[in-house]
Amino acid sequence: MSEARSPDDATLTTTCPECDGRLHAEGQETVCGDCGLVVSEYTIDHGPEWRSFADDDRNPKRTGAPLTQSRHDRGLSTEIGRSTRVKGRKRRRLARMRKQHNRARISTKRERNQVYAFTEIRRLTSALSLPERIRDHACSLFKSAQNEDLLRGRSLEGFAAACVYAACRVANVSRTVGEVVAEAKATEAEQSAAYDALNRDLGLPVGPVDPVEYVPRFASRLDLSRDVERRAREYAAEAAAEGISVGRNPSGVAAGCLYTAARDLDVEVTQTEAADVADVTPVTLRKTYVALRDDE
Repeated sequence: MSEARSPDDATLTTTCPECDGRLHAEGQETVCGDCGLVVSEYTIDHGPEWRSFADDDRNPKRTGAPLTQSRHDRGLSTEIGRSTRVKGRKRRRLARMRKQHNRARISTKRERNQVYAFTEIRRLTSALSLPERIRDHACSLFKSAQNEDLLRGRSLEGFAAACVYAACRVANVSRTVGEVVAEAKATEAEQSAAYDALNRDLGLPVGPVDPVEYVPRFASRLDLSRDVERRAREYAAEAAAEGISVGRNPSGVAAGCLYTAARDLDVEVTQTEAADVADVTPVTLRKTYVALRDDE
């Protein structure tokens, strides 16, 4: 007996099991054209249930949440949920099972530190509006720091903040130390000690920060126009070409370029306002402003 295939075409080459007639599809049914026997009334879709809108050739499997570096178990653990329908003895039994399950998920001190640090990293990246790639890279840096035994004598909060800042530096995402520390639970001294350890022992591929990276964000905070931002970018490129930005705070250089551009276009911006946005002093801003004016 020949087996009918999925009726995607108008006619099929398989034969009827009763009269050896030709089969053809009518809607969802496979019917013999000679005797009228309905061979199959259901169409089985053997394809995946999901729809992929990606441009690549990857074939993601629909088997739960994707793997992530931001969890100590990479997101492979299970959760015992809660339900209001369960009452009495069964509810108490599920509560005990949930407690034992949570204890079994974290079996070592190393995993406990990872759970705490990864939670802090996820909170920081969310507060700083950072993408998921920064979050995952920061978690990977924390694991590398654990493998190199860098956490001994240092705070977990400081390493979480340092990993987020290091991931931003590696990915050329403009975030200052002050911005990270303002949202972190660690002090600036704890963050600085942890970052120095990461940079020294892991050899992070970080270079000097380009002041141009800060210009769009500072211009948005100061509510400046596109013309001022464009002029400030030109000043930042000029400062890098002439060596004005060498050895100076990049955020202070960006604020000085914005202030100089605003002065050129007669836009009302004070030195204090521009300095506060960049978290520098007006004196730091004026040094860049004077250097740009002297270079003209």
